[in-house]
Amino acid sequence: MFQRRALCRAAFAAVSLATLGAPSHAADYPERAIKLVVGFPAGQSSDTSARRIAQSMTETLRQPVFVDNRPGAAGIISHEAVRNAAPDGYTLLLGSTGTLAINPALYKKMPYDPLKDFEPVALVSASPLVLFTAASSALKTFKDFTALAKARPGKVGYGSSGSGTTGHIAMEMLRKDAGIDLLHVPYKGSPAMMTDVIGGQVEVAFDTAGSVLPMVKNGRVKIIGVAALKRLPQAPEIPTLAEQGLPGFEAVPWSAILAPKGTPAPVIQRLNEAINVALKDPAVLEQFGATGNYALGGSAKELQAYLQKEHALWGKAVAISGAQVD
Repeated sequence: MFQRRALCRAAFAAVSLATLGAPSHAADYPERAIKLVVGFPAGQSSDTSARRIAQSMTETLRQPVFVDNRPGAAGIISHEAVRNAAPDGYTLLLGSTGTLAINPALYKKMPYDPLKDFEPVALVSASPLVLFTAASSALKTFKDFTALAKARPGKVGYGSSGSGTTGHIAMEMLRKDAGIDLLHVPYKGSPAMMTDVIGGQVEVAFDTAGSVLPMVKNGRVKIIGVAALKRLPQAPEIPTLAEQGLPGFEAVPWSAILAPKGTPAPVIQRLNEAINVALKDPAVLEQFGATGNYALGGSAKELQAYLQKEHALWGKAVAISGAQVD
């Protein structure tokens, strides 16, 4: 009898602790520093945006939020590290269109599943791709570009920062929608690609507005179309591609913050609130505006739906492009 009562008391205590544990943990969270893993080198646009958001989150959460750069393997290294991290809210991931929507369709073998291995926290920002050419180019509009491509099928080159990147996949979408045949010239990164566009070795390329606008200001390139449904606030005089004969065309890379699968819902909610506060911070918005980004935000459920939609959209685009990495 005594043994049975002891077991009952122990079981009751375990249930009580389990019941009280989650709310108590959420109420106390965070109790130490939080790591935001970024799969890009320090100094790149994604890194600088992440650091600005981390600074604002630090003020809200009253614990340090610091960026841990884990570049390499098209973001796979950073995502695998977070997938394997403890689901306690102290390791977060900055994901992107490339790592969460393109990679799954591009790579035959992936060490992570973007829809199953992470808990969505919040959308962060987006930066539309822009179609640009050398400042010295005779091209002035998207119509000029399509006319040139149709006059020289398969011979007009476009650059990308690598096979399977957002710029490559977006251009393949454009090629299909516009009914033109182009020559893909992949580079090892955006700087080399930008150099050859400026030098006229390739005619055009897609890159984010944040990367191209500074080159426009110093007179080295010009934008002939914006791959969004609205014009850029930073350059409202430049028409969208949708306005120039490609109705509904958009290619807008985005970023989002996620956590390891199994991170408690109250912790996700606390992080979501802190991120949404950061995305209203004037300093964050100023930094976004300077780099051609705009804030998104919203709930974790909204991010989950968004990821599913983008996963299908870019997966279809990869299939159209024919790009594949073993």
